[in-house]
Formats: sequence, structure tokens, C-alpha cells
Amino acid sequence: MRIPLPAKIFARDGIFPIKRMLPKTLFARSLLILVVPILLIQLITTTVFFDRHWNRMTSRLAFAVSGEIAMIAAQIEEDSSSDNVKDISNYAASSLDLLIGFDKDAKLDVDPVENEGAMWGSMVIKTLDNEIREHMDRPFLLDADFEEKWMEVTIQLENGVLSVSLPQRRLFSSSSYIFLIWMIGASVILLAIAILFMRNQIRPIRRLAIAAERFGKGRDVHAYKLEGAAEVRQAGQAFLDMRKRIQRQITQRTEMLAGVSHDLRTPLTRMKLQLAMLGDSPDVDAMKNDLSEMERMIEGYLEFVRGEGGEQVSMIGLGDLLHKVVVSSKRQGKDITLVESVGAETEDINMMLRPMAFERCLTNLVNNAGKYAEHVWIGARRIEDGSKVEITVDDNGPGIPEDKYEEVFKPFYRVDSSRNVATGGVGLGLPIAMDIVHSHGGKIWLEKSEQGGLLVVIRLPV
Repeated sequence: MRIPLPAKIFARDGIFPIKRMLPKTLFARSLLILVVPILLIQLITTTVFFDRHWNRMTSRLAFAVSGEIAMIAAQIEEDSSSDNVKDISNYAASSLDLLIGFDKDAKLDVDPVENEGAMWGSMVIKTLDNEIREHMDRPFLLDADFEEKWMEVTIQLENGVLSVSLPQRRLFSSSSYIFLIWMIGASVILLAIAILFMRNQIRPIRRLAIAAERFGKGRDVHAYKLEGAAEVRQAGQAFLDMRKRIQRQITQRTEMLAGVSHDLRTPLTRMKLQLAMLGDSPDVDAMKNDLSEMERMIEGYLEFVRGEGGEQVSMIGLGDLLHKVVVSSKRQGKDITLVESVGAETEDINMMLRPMAFERCLTNLVNNAGKYAEHVWIGARRIEDGSKVEITVDDNGPGIPEDKYEEVFKPFYRVDSSRNVATGGVGLGLPIAMDIVHSHGGKIWLEKSEQGGLLVVIRLPV
């Protein structure tokens, strides 16, 4: 038995398509908020106007015209002499704006039932047709020429056929057009003013987003200044304060590490000199190994907390950087391949990166894979219409359990709990790589490799 899911779950999961149809940007959504009410007001106003004013005005005008035609038809039936028809025609033309014609003893070649089916679907014609039927019970025919703006009514009388020609202005008022033109024109003007206003209001938000993105990628933010509404200025001031605190923290950390590095290296150097003067013995060799391991661990710790340091970003070719990492890894005896199917695409990819930091990131990933795998593959490709680049480091090693994919990015965490020279490392390779990738505004994660080992994926904005 299937249990129906609540509507809230459908909406949250995006099953309802309306959420996907909404625009993504704040400017577009703001315009939508402005445009929709304007369109609704115009629709409601137009509907009410045509229902109350235009229809009523058309009905009254058609009532007047049909009454005049009925009166003329009655007078001609009473006296169809040429002199009377001429007098009525002159009076109708001068006073009623109607052109009268009368064909005595003629017959109207139209069946009233067929005439009703052949009428135009225009509201004006329908209204006039209904009014004429109410005023007289005689066969008639309506013929409208909207291009020439004239209408002709032909009526079968007892003693002939009466034709009445009238301009279309007798059946509707031009105020309808004027009202619609003013309403649409005013809406367009107000919408244009609203668009200019919204662009000026959203521009500071966009500049704040660009400044935050540049700072997140480690680039300098010089031209940003506070502007816009009070809330936007408040957010911008919070961003500037945050940037100062982060920069001050990085500076203090770098200065502290410079002193720590000097203080730690000095006693290690003295200990290495003292051990060298003791000669060779199993105990001395063991102490030398411990000292080397200690020095290597200190280097790993300093490398982790040092981060990118003061290195500035620059435009570099990703293909050249990958090739450099591959050549360096081969010199260290690792079996690594730059995937040609996607490696060729990297020749045209130029990115703003910290060359030394990002090279250290890729080197850490390749070294980590090379410790446990026989072969390593590295490659890159453009994705999402070229707006992002995806770099992959693949290996055929034993891999790690999927439940450890998040844990291994924690500092000092190791799947292999031993800390010996054979396996190497202190659990900082992946955290260093993640820190560098995040400083470039990218993402890094692990997947199961098709080669049987581990797949590291890096996604960066171009």
C-alpha cells in the first residue's frame, strides 16, 4: 500500500515545477515582484472597465443608433415617396451622421436565420444586432468594414429595401483607447523608473558579493567602498571588519610561526651536531632517526599552519602546472600519468592561482596516492559551460572506507594509526590540500575510483 507524501515534502524536494521556474538573481526576482502586481492591476482594471464602462457605453450608443434607424424605417414605410425619402435622407445626413438609401419595391436577398450565423464575432456588431432586433421585427443585414471604419445596415421594409450607412464612431467612444493608452504608458514609465531604482539598489549588493568572492579566493580587495541602503552598508561594514580581523590573524600567525620555526630549528641543529660528534653506534643511529622524524613532523606542522603565506595570485596555465607536478613526481620514482583525453584541454585553461601553494596541494595529493598505489592518474577538464574546472587525482591503491571520506580531511587524522617512516606523514596532507583549495574558492572531496582505489576531485571557478 502506497502512503501519499505530504505536500511540504514535494515542495521541499523541488517536485513542484514553480520553484524551478522562478528567476535565480535578486534583480530578476525584484522585477518579478514589481511586474506581477502591475500586470494584475492592469488585467483587473481592464476587465472591470470593459465590463462596466465599454460594454455599457457600446450598448447605449447601439441603442440610440438602432432607435434612429427604426424611426427612419417607420417614416419611410408611411410615406415612400421620393420627396419624403429625400427629406429624410438630408435630415439624417446633416443631423444624425447617417447616409440613407431606399430601393423601392426591392427584396432583400438574405434569410434572417442565415444572416445571424454569418455575422461577425465583433462585440460592436453583436451589440448593434441585438438592439436592432429589439427595436424592429424585420429582416436585416449588417456589413462592417473596419478598415474604412464604416458600417452598413440593410433592412427589408414592406415597400422596399432601406440601407443605412454610418461611421463606426457612432457605436463606440474613443475614450476607451485613450484610457488604455494612458494606463499602459503610465505602467511602462513606472516600470522603467522601478528598474533603474532596483539596479541602483542591487549594484552595492553585487559589488559586496564580488568583493567577498575575491577575498575568499585570496585576492586583494581595494576598490570596495560602502554604498547603498543602510542594511547593505551594515553588511559591507561587517565584511570589512571581518577582513581586517582575518588579515590581522594571518599576519600574527605568520610572525609567530617565523619565531617558532627559528626557535625549534636552533636546538635541533645543535642536537644534530652533537650526535655527529658521538660517532657511529646503534644508539646514536636510533637517535638520529628520531631526530630526523621530529624535524620532518615539525616541517609538516609548520606547513599546515603556514597556509598560503603572503604569496599573491597570478594568471598561470593549468596545463603547465600539471605537467610540472607530473615531472616532479616521476623524479621521485612515482608512476604517474597525465590523462591525455582531458589533459589536452588544460592547455587553454588560464586561471588566477597561487602557483606555489596550488602546486603544493597537487603534490600532496599525488604523494598521498603514490604511497599506497602502484599507479596514479591526474587530469583536468572544463565543466558547467566552462565556468569551472575539475581536477582529478586517481589511483589503483587499496582505497579507504567510504565512512572515512570526511574524517581524513581533519588535521592529524590518519586511517593508519601508526606514525612510522614506512607509511610516513602525520595526517596533514589532505588538510593542507583542502585549505589551499578552499582559499581559492573551490571544493574538494573523495570518491571511489574506477581503478579500484581512491579518486580525489577538486572543483575550482575559472
